[in-house]
Amino acid sequence: MKILLLNQCFWPDVVATAQQLTDLARGLAERGHEVTVITGRRGYDNSSLKFPRREHRDGIDIHRVPAIAGEKNSRWRRALTFASFLLALAFRLVLTPRQDVVVALTSPPLISWLASLFTRIKGGRLVFWVMDLNPDEAIAAGWLKSDSIAAKLLASLLKTSMKRSEKIVVLDRFMKQRILGKEITAEKIEVIPPWSHDDLVHYDVKGREVFRREHGFGEKFVVMYAGNHSPCHPLDTLLEAAKNLRERDNVVFCFAGGGTEVSRVKDFARANALNNIRVLPYQPRENLAALLSAADLHVVVMGNAFAGIVHPCKIYNILAIGTPFLYIGPGESHLSDINAKFSNQSMVMHAAHGDVRRVVELISAQARKHDRFETHQPTTLAQEFSRSVLLPRFVAQLESLCPEVTTNPAEPAGAKLQSV
Repeated sequence: MKILLLNQCFWPDVVATAQQLTDLARGLAERGHEVTVITGRRGYDNSSLKFPRREHRDGIDIHRVPAIAGEKNSRWRRALTFASFLLALAFRLVLTPRQDVVVALTSPPLISWLASLFTRIKGGRLVFWVMDLNPDEAIAAGWLKSDSIAAKLLASLLKTSMKRSEKIVVLDRFMKQRILGKEITAEKIEVIPPWSHDDLVHYDVKGREVFRREHGFGEKFVVMYAGNHSPCHPLDTLLEAAKNLRERDNVVFCFAGGGTEVSRVKDFARANALNNIRVLPYQPRENLAALLSAADLHVVVMGNAFAGIVHPCKIYNILAIGTPFLYIGPGESHLSDINAKFSNQSMVMHAAHGDVRRVVELISAQARKHDRFETHQPTTLAQEFSRSVLLPRFVAQLESLCPEVTTNPAEPAGAKLQSV
């Protein structure tokens, strides 16, 4: 098949959607499909990074289009970045020949609508891979009013994209319910969670020691939030817990990643003179195991209004590492579904937003007994959410759309994916 993948970020960018899409592209190329990616030329979190305009790598034809560099902390400049990228993408799509399947993600929000227009004009089947849901996210975050012209326009274009799609891939059952509420039939929707990075993520004893030594963690108990720092994942409760534990010399809080809220974490630490907070940028993929292994307790956060809108995929790599984790967020979400599956409930903890006292108590209790978890074996759930299980499922969904042109139709999807 000829398959076109559309998203603002792709390899070598390290944000979550870039990593997931790169895995899919490589998996499809391994199956013998002609894979083309149109993506942004600038780094998603660091717009000063510029990648080559054109590359052919791992059997994938990569086209990168320009966009105006903008600060993520400025909404209007971020909107300008999105708009300039979409304009460049539209021009590139005019020059792109018909594809058998087009997979569109959600960055920026209108990219799926451009994909629907492309398939309507040139043909082919559209698959909408919903990583987050807009304008629902913008409304929940307070960036848009639900009755505004912009929100109504975005909602209309989203529905157009969904109705045009042959298949809509969502990340959890809560996201599926939201989309069903938009008058989309259940037959179109497939739930496939994001996968962990099997080849990269494992408990790395040596990497842990090196990483902790390089960043001055020593023998301290490390509480880590790693990933996107966004208003959708409010960090106030965790930051207040760090403030409450400022006198505990054996506890340190590590915030690793990027996003609009990184500066807020730094400002909070500076304003409160907190020496127990360390802020690190996104780490290269090859350092991911060392980074995650360096933590004694991971923290996953989701805002109360965002169940079914966003999906913190960091949880799957945490499961592969086998470290205890604390979830701060609403009681009903895909994270609470995962927590309920644990046979060893001492590995998972939950606290509501604003319950700083409970977070402090949970962290303090874990700091007293964290030596119990030094074996760090992957959880039994890790395999369920592994790339070796979920990527072949995704590939099979795409190949089922065009069985007449699928390479090696007798060979099971995923048969060649183990080495990707």
